[in-house]
Amino acid sequence: MAVHKLILDDFFEEVEGTLIAIHCTIEDYRLAYLLNKHLSINLTRRKSNLDFSFNNATYSIFEWEDSKQLTTWSLVSNICKTETYKPDNFNSLFNTEEKLTKTTYLVPEHKAVNYFLKIDNEFNLSEEKLILNKILEIQQVATAFSIDINQLKSKDNLIFN
Repeated sequence: MAVHKLILDDFFEEVEGTLIAIHCTIEDYRLAYLLNKHLSINLTRRKSNLDFSFNNATYSIFEWEDSKQLTTWSLVSNICKTETYKPDNFNSLFNTEEKLTKTTYLVPEHKAVNYFLKIDNEFNLSEEKLILNKILEIQQVATAFSIDINQLKSKDNLIFN
């Protein structure tokens, strides 16, 4: 019996865009405000969170569509913490439940990253460095760096539409 092998490399293009990882401990709305202020953009909260039903995780997301540059900017949280209660199995005078906190990551390869800024447009290197330097000027940001989207195993999680 003949074996047919399909090679799909020609059909799928590499993802075009810029991905910036941001380490900071402030809330998502505060970071969106500071990015708007420093980058002269207008990120607003999406009506619904980014929802992954296969692992019961939701991630906050802020977006802005720049019609002049034909660019979409997305700020998304990398961390989702969910709490569940596990009932105790032993017989006790008191009914106690153990609270379990489960942490899931949008991009598990970068667990230390708090937020990702995804820009759906291919910038040249100097424009990307300029954006990165403006982000690093924000006092509340510990560090920020660029990530090659095509090197990520979980790059499908970064498709928001």
